[in-house]
Amino acid sequence: MIRVGLIGFGLGGRVFHGPLVSSVEGLELAAVLERTSNKAQERYPGIITYRALEELLADSSISLIVVATPNGTHFELARRILSAGKHAVIDKPMAVTSAEIAALIRLAAEHKVLLAPFHNRRWDGDFLTVQKLLREETLGRLVSFASRFDRWRPQMPADRLWTEAPGEGGVLLNLGPHLADQAMVLFGKPQAVSAEVLRERDGEGANDCFTIRLRYPDLLVTLAANYLSLPAGPRFHLRGTKGNYWKHGLDPQEAALGKTTRIADLSWGREPASAWGALHIGIEGGAVNRPVEPVPGDYRLYYAGIRDALLGKAPPPVTALDAWRAAQVLEWATESSEQRREIVCDWSREPE
Repeated sequence: MIRVGLIGFGLGGRVFHGPLVSSVEGLELAAVLERTSNKAQERYPGIITYRALEELLADSSISLIVVATPNGTHFELARRILSAGKHAVIDKPMAVTSAEIAALIRLAAEHKVLLAPFHNRRWDGDFLTVQKLLREETLGRLVSFASRFDRWRPQMPADRLWTEAPGEGGVLLNLGPHLADQAMVLFGKPQAVSAEVLRERDGEGANDCFTIRLRYPDLLVTLAANYLSLPAGPRFHLRGTKGNYWKHGLDPQEAALGKTTRIADLSWGREPASAWGALHIGIEGGAVNRPVEPVPGDYRLYYAGIRDALLGKAPPPVTALDAWRAAQVLEWATESSEQRREIVCDWSREPE
């Protein structure tokens, strides 16, 4: 049994990490670091609540620590965890700059411990379905791929106000790591990046809108997110030489995780037929349209992969280098937006 410590019990710790760790055989949610409250103990009776990081690091029974705190705290917390010789899962973004991520990669190698970002949306059902369609070449040769997260948040909810603080990165670092990571899982490293990173809502604050274009040979990938879409646009739109695929709505797991402490539903990750995406295939003189039953999503597979990596049975499901690559793409997007030009990608500085 791998005993797990969790730092932070806000949205990330309560909705994602707590339920997921508790739902994977071989992992035990053993301790939570909360500075002042006991919310974790209320949901998970019997766990230990620590008030200080030093206390958690001193617990020799804890081998894996998960960081689910505001973005700007990730680097220093990860640095201290790795330096203590413990394995670490860091919620996205792993750190607010690619340089900080590179430093953590070196530190993890020095102490021979696992360092992994929580890129859970590789296990979204809609993304798994897109992978399947591309693998089967259902759309023919793909010419355009659009992936977006649209929200309607003209005012930020109280429990998310921290994302507006300086140094937190706005929507670019909130949703950008997922979109960039998914794109590179599908298509690899892009040749060039162009982008607009903006603030559209009234008042001062962090960026709340971005459009990023990744250039590949014979393919344009568009990644976007904003807080002023009502209704939301399609989550995915793929165009190919044989047809198109459209998918609206979000993977249902996040909403379901907020209502549970441990997954027991045998139909976990399945969407109702009303939420399925649509495939439109061109035929001579017209088109054939049909719904596509999605592959069920399952975020538990991320933590099952972490468990297997710690036991030496498999490589990590997501690597720290993956986090560095996503961060680098987002930094090029910022540079492109500021300079109003396309940035050619230089991947020669990848950390080892």
